[in-house]
Amino acid sequence: SVRINETVVKTSTGAIEYINISKVTNLSDTINKLKKLDYWVYGAAGEANINYNEEDYPNKVVLVLGNEGSGIRKKVREHCDKLIKIQMYGQINSLNVSVASGILLSRIVNR
Repeated sequence: SVRINETVVKTSTGAIEYINISKVTNLSDTINKLKKLDYWVYGAAGEANINYNEEDYPNKVVLVLGNEGSGIRKKVREHCDKLIKIQMYGQINSLNVSVASGILLSRIVNR
C-alpha cells in the first residue's frame, strides 16, 4: 500500500476526487467486517483454480490484490471467500498489479 501523496494525486489524473479511500490497520479484520455487510471477497492469486472470467460476481464485491513480488499474505488469503486468477499464456506468468486490477475490475463491473 502507498500513502496518498502528491505523486498519487497527480497520477490519478483527477480520479482521486471521485472515490473514497479508507486506510485500515488490519486487513483481515476489515475483510471480516465487510463480510458482515454482505460483501463477497475475492483474492487475486496466480495459483487459484477459478478463472476470473468464469465467475458470476455479486453486487457487493471486495477485490484483494497482493504485491507484485509475493502476492497476498497467507492470513489475508485465508479470509477471502474465493481466489481467482487471470489465465496466462506463453512464457509470462504474472502481471503488473495495476494491469491485473484493471482487467479484474472491468470484468466485475461489466458482469
